Amino acid sequence: MSATAQELGRSATLWELLSRRAALTPDAPALLQAAESARHDRRLTFGGLLARAERTAAGLHRLGIGPGSRVAWQLPTRIDTVVLSLALARLGAVQSPLIPSYRDREVAHALRAAHIGYLVHPGTWRGFDHAAMAHRIAAGLPAPPRLLDCGAALPEGDPATLPPPPEEGTAVRWIYWTSGTTSEPKGVLHTDRGLIAAGACLAAALRPGPDDVGSIAFPYAHVGGPDYTVMLMLRGFPAMLLEHFALPGSLAAYRRHGVTIAGGSTAFYALFLAEQRKDPARPLLPALRLMAGGGAPKPPALYHEVVRELGCRLAHGYGMTEVPMITMGAPDDTPENLATTEGRPPEGMEIRITDPEGTPLPRGAEGEVRLRGEAVCAGYLDPAHTAEAFDADGFLRTGDLGRRTPTGHLVLTGRTKDIIIRKGENISATEVEQLLYTHPAVRDAAVIGLPDPIAGESVCAVVEQAPDAPPLSLDAVTAHLRARGLAVHKLPERLELVTALPRNAALRKVLKYRLRERYGGPVERGTA
Repeated sequence: MSATAQELGRSATLWELLSRRAALTPDAPALLQAAESARHDRRLTFGGLLARAERTAAGLHRLGIGPGSRVAWQLPTRIDTVVLSLALARLGAVQSPLIPSYRDREVAHALRAAHIGYLVHPGTWRGFDHAAMAHRIAAGLPAPPRLLDCGAALPEGDPATLPPPPEEGTAVRWIYWTSGTTSEPKGVLHTDRGLIAAGACLAAALRPGPDDVGSIAFPYAHVGGPDYTVMLMLRGFPAMLLEHFALPGSLAAYRRHGVTIAGGSTAFYALFLAEQRKDPARPLLPALRLMAGGGAPKPPALYHEVVRELGCRLAHGYGMTEVPMITMGAPDDTPENLATTEGRPPEGMEIRITDPEGTPLPRGAEGEVRLRGEAVCAGYLDPAHTAEAFDADGFLRTGDLGRRTPTGHLVLTGRTKDIIIRKGENISATEVEQLLYTHPAVRDAAVIGLPDPIAGESVCAVVEQAPDAPPLSLDAVTAHLRARGLAVHKLPERLELVTALPRNAALRKVLKYRLRERYGGPVERGTA
């Protein structure tokens, strides 16, 4: 990271970081809003972002929002959303971003659990009436929040009326919600300093420059939103914002804005790759030099396909709602490390690999990944969840399994809940999934364990195929896995074909609990 970025990274609060960036490069572009046509695109400089956020903070303050006020917002990925979030940071409010696809159950749960005093919604967006939902939910709460419709414009006021900005960044001012790969989200507590530390990790690994153009094509309400915004402010380059990501429709915006860094998650890589394959001779995104993201482990085969066919580098990382950035691949890492690991942790992120009792294991041994550092969340809304998640040494239990390589890179091997125990033998779902991905008829795959009265658990492969691929059979799948060297006891006993795996709305993680609910019936045995 450059000396300037390192200095900015020591900012105590997000507002201080924005103020310092705006003073350094006030006229440099910060946010590029992509619309359906070029004439409706918008842009905002760092200086303009600071000024607009300050005016919005004054407007919010006039409505009674100040230090400690609890404000939930459910807005799409647009410039006004970033402005609102930074305005709340200027006021020292406690903000709780909500993914736009959340509906009554999730939104009501968040408002009730976090004791929200204000709810900001977009009115009607993409055909859904968020205003009606907000009123419906508020009517059923004992202490309903004040509702603010910011679909058309944000409130503004005179910055001279504002109280002083917050000076310390270690207070909890953010409540994020686990992304929904389990049945009920948990409120995750973050501080400004924690989010700055996470964004600094991303910036240090990717090392973008002022000539780069990034992209935020995922919901800004995801914890990756401030993570990416911190990187923009540290390195002084812009990002294109997309309210709704869909291919091939979004490609014109990527080309128009000359996006050089794209990505979001493993699913995004695969989507771009599928588009490139429609016309292999023509570069899909001529300006693209790097794909980067996280959210879910990537098959090594996917790395090599992206590099070869899209003609760019691919740097993948590891993060979660509780720790937005844990490790990140660097573009100058070796191809082997980029393909098979999640990168290395930054300075200040401690990774401990332990056995189930929490005893540290030597480098190279597989165990549970536990984390300690400034980027780790401050806990959960529910103190019982906090007590359960952190060990006696203050390390967060991630529930992920992995090992460290001799170079310090992290290899994720699965989830503790993704270990299938069949006849007393442990089977890593991730290992089977990565081998399934190498079959030419497989677009994506999820492997789950299902109850079995004899074996304890059986192995079920749920495969998403391309629309034009011939249907796979269980025998064909197991033959492919045998040829790839998979042990016989790990072979799937059941195959389910789907047109699309169920995913969450943020980074398109596969919702395995839904698959377990759907396929939890009797097992149809195969040839394993």
